[in-house]
Amino acid sequence: MIENEEATLTHRAPQVRVVTASSCSAAVPTQPAATRAAAAAAEPGSRRGWASVGAVALGAFVIVMTETLPVGLLPQIADGLDVSLGLAGLMVLVPGFSAAVSAPLFFLGSGRFNRRSVIVVLGLTVLVSNAAVAVAPNFVLVLIARMLFGATLGAFWTVVSPVGPKLVGSAGGTRAITIIAAGISGGTVVGLPAGQFLGNLVGWRATFAIAAAATLLVVVVQAVVLPGIPPDGRTHLRDLVGVVRRRAARFGMAAGAMVFIGQFAAWTYVTPFLMDHTRLSSGVISLLYVIYGFGGIVGSLIAGSLFKRGVIGSFAGAATVVAALLIGLASLGTMPWPAGLLLVLWGLFWGIVNPGTLVWILDAAPETPEAASAVNVTNLQVALAAGSGLGAILVSSTTLQTVFLTAGFIVLASAALAAVAGRFVTLVRRG
Repeated sequence: MIENEEATLTHRAPQVRVVTASSCSAAVPTQPAATRAAAAAAEPGSRRGWASVGAVALGAFVIVMTETLPVGLLPQIADGLDVSLGLAGLMVLVPGFSAAVSAPLFFLGSGRFNRRSVIVVLGLTVLVSNAAVAVAPNFVLVLIARMLFGATLGAFWTVVSPVGPKLVGSAGGTRAITIIAAGISGGTVVGLPAGQFLGNLVGWRATFAIAAAATLLVVVVQAVVLPGIPPDGRTHLRDLVGVVRRRAARFGMAAGAMVFIGQFAAWTYVTPFLMDHTRLSSGVISLLYVIYGFGGIVGSLIAGSLFKRGVIGSFAGAATVVAALLIGLASLGTMPWPAGLLLVLWGLFWGIVNPGTLVWILDAAPETPEAASAVNVTNLQVALAAGSGLGAILVSSTTLQTVFLTAGFIVLASAALAAVAGRFVTLVRRG
C-alpha cells in the first residue's frame, strides 16, 4: 500500500500517536502552541471544554437555520417585495457565492485575532443580517443583507470547523467536530419547517426578527461559555496552497465536491419532488423535513465513532448508501410510505457524509487546520451552487425522476473515488 507522503513516522512526544494495522503507519503531529494553549484554557475533557463545544454547535445551528430559513418563505417574500419567485430565490443562492469568496480572504486577514472574539463578532453579524432582512423596504437591501450573511458564513466555517479539537484536545477532536456537525443538522431541522410555520403564523418579516432574537441568545451563551482561543498563527497564502498540494487533501476535495453536487442537485428540488411526484401534502412534507433533520443529528453523532475506525472508509460507505437512497427515490418516489422512509434514511446517512468531508480534509492537513477549513468551505460552496445549477438544468429539460437518478450516480461516483483514495492515502487519526 502506498503511504501518505504527509505521514510522520516518529515516536517523539506524548502527543504523537502511531496509527497501526490496516491504515498503515502514520502519526499525529504535535499540536501547535496556540492549540495547546486554547485546550488548556478550556480544560480538555472537562465539562467546560465540552460546554464550549456545545456553544459552538449552537452557533452552527443558528447559522444553518438562517441559511435555510428563506426556502420556506420565498413565495411570501416575493409577494411582499413585489418581485418574481425566481428573483426571490437569489436569497438562497447569493450567500453560497459570498461564502466561497470570503472563506480564503477571511483566513488570510484574520491571523492576529482571538477566535473567541471572532466567533462572537460573526454571530453579531448574523444578527444584523437577520434584522436587516426583517425591516428592509426593498429587495435590493434584502440581497445586500444576505450577501453580508454569506460572507459571514464563509468566515464562520473557516474558524469554527477546526475549533473543536482546540477546545477539548486532540483526543476528543473528532467527536467535537461531529457534535458541531450535529448543530448543522439541527439548523436544518428548524430552518425549513420554521420558515413555513412561522411565515404562515406571523409573516416573513417577523420570522427573520425571531431569527435575529435567537441569534442574540446564542451570542450571549458563547460570550459567557467560550474561553480565549488563540489563532494558529499560520494564515498565509502558502498555507492555502500547501493544503491543495497534499494528495490526501486533493482526493478529499474531489470526493467532497462530487458528493455535494449530487446531494444538492437532488435536495434543491426535494419539495417539488415530494409534492408533484409523491403527491404529499405540505404538512406531511414539513414533518418529513423534521425527521430528516433529526436523522442527520443522529448520523452526525454516530459518525464520531465510525471515523475512529477510518474516515475515508466511513465516508465511502455512507456515500454509497446515500447514492442507493437517491436512486431508490427515483424508482419508488410515487409510493408515499417507501418515499418517506427513503427520505428519512437519506437524512441519517447524509449526517455521516457531511462531517466526513470536513474531517477528511482536516486530517489531511493537521498542521494548518484553518487553511484546510477555508479551502474546504470554498470547495463545497462552489460544489453546492453547481449542484443546484445542475438540478435546475435537469428540471427544465427532463423530469424530477431524472434529477434524482443523476444525483444518485454522481454520489456513487464520489463513493467510488473515496474507495480508490483509501488505497493511496492515509490520514492521521484523532481520538
